[in-house]
Order: sequence, then structure tokens, then C-alpha cells
Amino acid sequence: MTTRTTRTTRTTQAPLATLLVRLTDDVTEAEVGALLRALDLPTTPHANWRRHLRALLTARLPARPDADRLAALASLPGVERLRALAPGEHLVTALAGDGTVRLPNGAVIGGTSPVVIAGPCTVESEAQVCRLAAAVRDAGAGALRGGVFKPRTSPYNFAGMGLQGLDLLTLAGQQTGLPVVTEALDPSHLEPVTAQAQVIQIGSRNMHNFPFLLQAGSHPSGRPILLKRGFGATVDEFLLAAEHVLLGRFLAGRDGGLILCERGIRTFEQSTRFTLDVGAIPVLKERCHLPVIADPSHTAGARAYVAPMALAAIAAGADGLLVEVHDNPDTALCDGEQAVSPVEFARLMEQVVAVAEIVRS
Repeated sequence: MTTRTTRTTRTTQAPLATLLVRLTDDVTEAEVGALLRALDLPTTPHANWRRHLRALLTARLPARPDADRLAALASLPGVERLRALAPGEHLVTALAGDGTVRLPNGAVIGGTSPVVIAGPCTVESEAQVCRLAAAVRDAGAGALRGGVFKPRTSPYNFAGMGLQGLDLLTLAGQQTGLPVVTEALDPSHLEPVTAQAQVIQIGSRNMHNFPFLLQAGSHPSGRPILLKRGFGATVDEFLLAAEHVLLGRFLAGRDGGLILCERGIRTFEQSTRFTLDVGAIPVLKERCHLPVIADPSHTAGARAYVAPMALAAIAAGADGLLVEVHDNPDTALCDGEQAVSPVEFARLMEQVVAVAEIVRS
């Protein structure tokens, strides 16, 4: 008896166009239903449309609507504004403008020169953070980093000073004139962080927290977002996480304001804390119009490797770096083993300038 094996051939569906609809804050469900019918979509939940929060609807369509149809859709009650993306297109590739992020002190991330964001892994005291802020500023840093809400694998490790630390970090930024970059771990942190920091960091562990990415991107403060790559994420997954942030930007009526950070991925190699994916830097810069920086500190896990990895990232085209600096790393409350001293940081800054000049030549 002969057994026949039947193979099913998977057909590749043609890419769909995407329509982004910013609804009015007072939109009714009847108006949403009328919009869906105008798009020839079912009014019940369906794979080709999705509601994000209350005021954002995304729809997948066979073709990009022409100008006349877009105008007709824009005139419907409950519709505030529209944006249509071509089949296969995403916000990360359709970003308007040059994609640069300009900081209050004039530093431009994604501009002609790399911008280095430096400071302690975590704020420990007023004297500590102010002292380190002055040191990194004098060495040429363009912004001050410092953790106040720290995601720790162990629940028993120091997890930051919280709001008190945020006040101290803000003070250090004001004294030195450096914009402040710090992490928000969940939606409850967005209000205090956006009120005092100039850039909101979203860490590797939160890259897959898609509702949080949308909320951070849509925050009315309009603060730029620094999004770190998840340590188990592919480049495609990283870019789709960025898409969530940019959807939030569209919801808030903004474009851009997002910095991508390559911080190393987890591989079989254990000689460093993570494996720096240097190749991801030119790939990201080719596939999107967002500035791309690198975090050599978390990648290395040891201060001796921070400078070589930092310079490799700059040579690969990174628009900047995120570097941890501590003047007494042996007593640091968090990640002291990967923090460079102020003297080492000043030397690194000289090397960064030299390598960047070679890259630009």
C-alpha cells in the first residue's frame, strides 16, 4: 500500500497598505462604525483593523487610498487626521524630516558629530551625581545619564532612589547645563520623568512592552524617547517596537523624536556580558531614518572592554554612545564593574572624536 504525502503550498499574501486614523477625543462608537464601513471593513473586531487606546485606529487596506478618497475619509465625523502608508511601508521608513533629535543645549543626535550621553549607572547622592555630571561635561559629553528607577533581575538588589534620585539628577543637569536622560519603567513614571528629564529612556526589558511604548510615544510632553534593543530581539523586532513609539507620536500629532540604542544581544558567548551587534548599526541606519547610538557599558560588562566597543560602534556609524562613568566604581551601588573612571572617559572622548573624523573623511 502506497501512502501519499500531500504538501500544502503556502501562498505569500501581497503586502497591504496601512491607514492611520487619529480620531477625535469625543468620537462615538457610531462614528467609528461609519468610518469602518467607509473603508469596506467589518464593524466587528477583525484582523485588518485595530483600535489603539481610544483615539487611534489603524486599518490594513489592499491599496493606499488616493487623495480624493483620503479627503472624503478626513471629512467624516470623528476623524481628526489621517496618514496613509504604501504597501509594505512603516513609519520607521516613512519618517518625515532628517530624523535628528535636538537637545536643549544644542547637541544634535543624528547630526554630523556623535553625541555621548554619560553619567552614573544610578544616582547615589547629590554630591556623587553633581560631581560626575561636571566631569563628563568637562570631557565633552552632550547629555547626562543616570538611573533613578532601576530594573533589577534580583528583587533584593538596589533599584534606584526613585523620585528623590530624579530630583538630584535634575539638579546636576541644571548645574552643568546638560540635558538629562533617565529611564521610565512603567506608565506611572512618565509624568515625573517627563516633567524633569529631557529624554525618556525605555530599557531593553521593556522593548516588548508594546502598550507602554505607545503611551510613552504619545505623552503630551513630546519628550524624545531613547529605545534600547531587547537583548533577545532581532533587528526586525527592534524596528517594529520603534513603530509602536512612532504610532504614539502620530497619535500626539508629532513625528520622529526617537533614538534607537544597540546595547548588545545575548548569545552563546560568555566572555562579555552581551555580544555587541556592530553589524546592526549600519543595518538600522540603512533601514530607517532614526538616529542610532550604542551602549558599550552594558555590552561589555567590564570597564576594560568599554572603550574598544565604543570605538567599534563609532566606526560602524553610530550617532552617539551611552556610557556609564563612576569615580569610585568599586563602591558603586549598581554595575560598578562596567563603569569607567572620569579620567578613562576623558581619554575615550578624545578617541571618539578621532575615529569620528576618520569615518566622516
